[in-house]
Amino acid sequence: MNEEQTGSDDKPIVVDQTDKRSIVPFVAAAAVAILVLIGIVAGGLLAPAEKNVTEADRLAAAVTNYIDARSRSDLRPPTGVACPGFDEEKSGLAERLGGPKSTVTIDGRGFTDATVNGDRAKIDATIDVNGTDTTDTWKLTRVDGAWLVCDF
Repeated sequence: MNEEQTGSDDKPIVVDQTDKRSIVPFVAAAAVAILVLIGIVAGGLLAPAEKNVTEADRLAAAVTNYIDARSRSDLRPPTGVACPGFDEEKSGLAERLGGPKSTVTIDGRGFTDATVNGDRAKIDATIDVNGTDTTDTWKLTRVDGAWLVCDF
């Protein structure tokens, strides 16, 4: 049973292991990935997101900041969101906002007709005062690069 077989089946099988593989595709993929990352970083540096904000967006943010600060503070006007010397009572804003203890909320979709003339601007804002929507024109002034509520 242990007979040796002779014949054509005895030839050794030769396996060709001289397959030449290249690292070039891997290097090319790494180079493309690095270029994409460099492009993303350069895009972020050359066109930061804050440059995509319009003046109308800044005006809307100033009005929203005023309303938010007013709801969190008993000061009229709240600190940092109105021009120095601004008087909410004299401007008529306190009356339009339902008095000092009213509940006021603002809907970000309620901003229209923003106009800017140098350091002065106007924007129409729809606000909810004690459950009633009102639309008024807010007047703002740019002070040290920031828009502040200055007149109503």
